[in-house]
Amino acid sequence: MKLNLKRPIVFFDLETTGVNITRDRIVEISIIKVSPGREECPEVKCRRVNPEMHIPEEATAVHHISDEDVAGEPTFRQIARSLADFMRGCDIAGFNSNRFDVPLLDEEFQRAGVDFDFHKARFIDVQTIFHKLEPRNLTAAYRFYCGKELIGAHGAQADTMATYEVLLAQLDRYGELPNDVAELAKFSSQNDNVDLIGRLVYGPDGRETINFGKYKGQAAADVLKKDPGYYSWIMQGDFPSDTKKAFTRIKLSLSKK
Repeated sequence: MKLNLKRPIVFFDLETTGVNITRDRIVEISIIKVSPGREECPEVKCRRVNPEMHIPEEATAVHHISDEDVAGEPTFRQIARSLADFMRGCDIAGFNSNRFDVPLLDEEFQRAGVDFDFHKARFIDVQTIFHKLEPRNLTAAYRFYCGKELIGAHGAQADTMATYEVLLAQLDRYGELPNDVAELAKFSSQNDNVDLIGRLVYGPDGRETINFGKYKGQAAADVLKKDPGYYSWIMQGDFPSDTKKAFTRIKLSLSKK
């Protein structure tokens, strides 16, 4: 089955120095761009990136990329603008991308000083679809849906291509799964996020609601009114830039009332 597209969609995967969204860096990125009418000829880009920091041995053990492998590669800052141009106007898909790859890529863009508005995209997280319908991991998903073994798992390009193939196989397998990017984005989201990582979500009443910690389930505006120090704690804490911006927008809206 072909993916029913109204605008281009990019499937992407990152290999990184670790799993901390605000501190870790990209060491490899792979992107498959699928455009309406050209589903059979996707554009594929894959390149390694110098993270400008040591790649921990435990990370190398997973993706097999060492400091020596990226020593001569460009930094993210050097490729950021062309990458943003390639992705701009596209919807975005990946495997566990909503919780990790998208927020980390957003951090890299912001550090590079490149303005890329992820909030204009619709996100399809193939892992979420998989876990809702057949809970396992990407290697098992590839075996289950595609009937093949995933050669080169934890290499960005192999994982990205497998993710694209798994989504197409999911559409073939599940008649109830809508072949529409907007509907797939809704199905593969865990929450209606305000920020990319979901520290703030829209509650049933449509208000921005805190989704973690001691104030979980409370409207952010109410918390910022009764506990002004909470905003400073967020700004000084180890939170992604996008989360801090969301809290700042709410705080500024209070000052206008």
